[in-house]
Amino acid sequence: MAVNTSPETPLPVGEVSRLIGGWIDRLGAVWVEGQITQLSRRPGAGVVFLTLRDPSYDISVSVTCYRQVFDAVADVVGEGARVVVLAKPEWYAPRGQLSLRAAEIRPVGVGELLARLEQLKKKLAGEGLFAPERKRPLPFLPQLIGLVCGRASAAERDVLENARHRWPAVRFEVRNVAVQGVHAVPQVVQAVKELDELDDVDVIIVARGGGSVEDLLPFSDEQLVRAVAACRTPVVSAIGHEPDNPLLDHVADLRASTPTDAAKKVVPDVGEEVERVRQLRNRARRCVAAFVEREERGLAHALARPSIEDPHRMIREREDQVAALVERGRRCLGHHLDRAESELTHTHARVVALSPAATLKRGYAVLQTADGHVVRAPDEVTADERLRARVAEGEFSVRVDA
Repeated sequence: MAVNTSPETPLPVGEVSRLIGGWIDRLGAVWVEGQITQLSRRPGAGVVFLTLRDPSYDISVSVTCYRQVFDAVADVVGEGARVVVLAKPEWYAPRGQLSLRAAEIRPVGVGELLARLEQLKKKLAGEGLFAPERKRPLPFLPQLIGLVCGRASAAERDVLENARHRWPAVRFEVRNVAVQGVHAVPQVVQAVKELDELDDVDVIIVARGGGSVEDLLPFSDEQLVRAVAACRTPVVSAIGHEPDNPLLDHVADLRASTPTDAAKKVVPDVGEEVERVRQLRNRARRCVAAFVEREERGLAHALARPSIEDPHRMIREREDQVAALVERGRRCLGHHLDRAESELTHTHARVVALSPAATLKRGYAVLQTADGHVVRAPDEVTADERLRARVAEGEFSVRVDA
């Protein structure tokens, strides 16, 4: 339970150390997994000192054990080995130091490591970190490449030399880190994050030469896998050789079988690109030449046609035909007019012959009463009635005689 303190009633350092020791004692024995980084077996001493470190984080703890405990696994356990330790936390009050007193040490075998990696692989795959749709395409011509590799390593030399041989103008931003051991994961993760934050970096290559399963374990670490998955910059994994397959290969946007292969996949070959441009230029030239030649032949065929070679020929051929048609039209129209005139003359003669005026000219007269009614019978008039007589040349009045 919490201890009540105040500026007026502080606890002495010794009391604080005693309380911490009491809390730690209540923890009891625990199984702890880590990697041995320092191992001290002093001759004649009955105690072995070692440092156990978490490979994924920059955290370590001191471990002590009796010589007989360590001798049981001394043939298979050394610095860099992964072990599982049954230990009881101890608090050394005079120095305020935490350590573990190991009662049993068990080495983590390759088979067990592979089984754990398979479980982690299934877990991360279930979260979608290895999904193909998450893979981003690499830029065609990266201007600045981030490279994470060991210092003065063969992987660094292979990537730089092959890349610059293919494209001399390419630039690199190199981060040298530990690529195996307990410091590898934190340094690689930090380097990847630093390169990802640089806006000029177009692609990141994580490279390492081949090695044993234990040597390549940092590149299957969950922390590193998640850091690569969170990158906004495309990442290329170039770890080990063709048979090696750490989890970084699955989360990276592109897997290269070797560091040399990574350089070939990230940087285009300037000679190949120049040759490809030359081939495309020649192909374009041939296409344009073939098109122009085809159009020239078409134009020549068009110019060879009679209508284009002698444009007035058709006009001359049609001139006589047009003149004959005009003459024929004139004759037809004249015939139509003559026939219409003849018909009009005959009709006029018939109209004149049947006209009342013609009858009057032959000496006839038309009698009309005062109201204009034409007299057709004698009983239509009375004695002394005055009538109007119309003749061919005019009219006059008459009176009926009884």
